[in-house]
Amino acid sequence: MAVRAYVLIETEVGKAAAVAAAVRDLDGVVSADDVTGRYDVITLVEAVDVDTLGRMVVEDVQQIPGIRRTSSCIVINL
Repeated sequence: MAVRAYVLIETEVGKAAAVAAAVRDLDGVVSADDVTGRYDVITLVEAVDVDTLGRMVVEDVQQIPGIRRTSSCIVINL
């Protein structure tokens, strides 16, 4: 069963649209949407396990120019 997480992204001013577009192109990204509020982009990602998901966030998502900070929320099934 795949692991899913919502990655909440804070961007530099005026960079939300470009960041969302770049995130959408990454493998494992299900969706990426510009939003209002504390975060500028919320993306849903999927990976085979938590370690792979973590590497995706650190090595791929966080390397996109214009991203200031991310917060990952792993989906759980209660």
